[in-house]
Amino acid sequence: MSGVTGVYEKLRHCYECVRKKTDFVPKVAIVLGSGLGDYAESLSVESELSYSEIDGFPVSTVPGHAGKFIFGYVDKVPVVCMKGRVHFYEGYPISDVVLPTRLMRLMGAEILLLTNAAGGVNTSFHAGDLMMIKDHISVFAPNPLIGPNIDQLGTRFPDMSQVYDPGLRKAIISAARENGIFLQEGVYAQLTGPSFESPAEIRMLRTLGCDAVGMSTVVEAIAANHMGMKICGISCICNLAAGMTASPLTHEEVQEAADRTAPDFKRLVTETVKKLALF
Repeated sequence: MSGVTGVYEKLRHCYECVRKKTDFVPKVAIVLGSGLGDYAESLSVESELSYSEIDGFPVSTVPGHAGKFIFGYVDKVPVVCMKGRVHFYEGYPISDVVLPTRLMRLMGAEILLLTNAAGGVNTSFHAGDLMMIKDHISVFAPNPLIGPNIDQLGTRFPDMSQVYDPGLRKAIISAARENGIFLQEGVYAQLTGPSFESPAEIRMLRTLGCDAVGMSTVVEAIAANHMGMKICGISCICNLAAGMTASPLTHEEVQEAADRTAPDFKRLVTETVKKLALF
């Protein structure tokens, strides 16, 4: 297999592997970022499927990222959760990085809720803030649609005017307000990683109008948008970016901040998903 044919055939093969294990049809797909690893414990779980059971499926190598799909219900909403995602910096081709997103769409998911841990670029942000993503900028990460278009998935030139659906964004804002959760809004930037950004890169991002930065999410949003999904996203601001404090950045710091914010993050995701049932 090679080129566009190989990418699509691999996707279809993974889908067939999933369907041999479960016939569950989700409405909402949730990508669980750092701090939401045990979110599935709050679900009414129907079944689980380890990524290793799906032939050819990419497996995360990042500490703290488990690797499995969890199928179940949030209230009465059927969902599939990705417990652990793969990143471009792990060495996977970009088509593998977005394969899970495309696979969840094939399973039946109409809505994608992306979550992540991010660094704060906006000087008014603080570690522990939650930020609703209202738009994004990709810097250096390859567009997953480069190459021959996969016509079975979507159009050659998809519109990106409103990637983060206005109605879904209102649902997040409403869920936060009703539950007393402080919510920032902003533009998320994806860089490749795995090194954290330099102070000069953070100044560049701020000049470009970015509020938060991370190493995921944008390429997944592009792939989902290409396939016609409705998309929304929430970032956990786990640290202030390079040059904004005197402290060096570490993965452990990110994980600790994500864990501290986890209760509010989980509640916001749950209450948002309940509202998404109306879409």
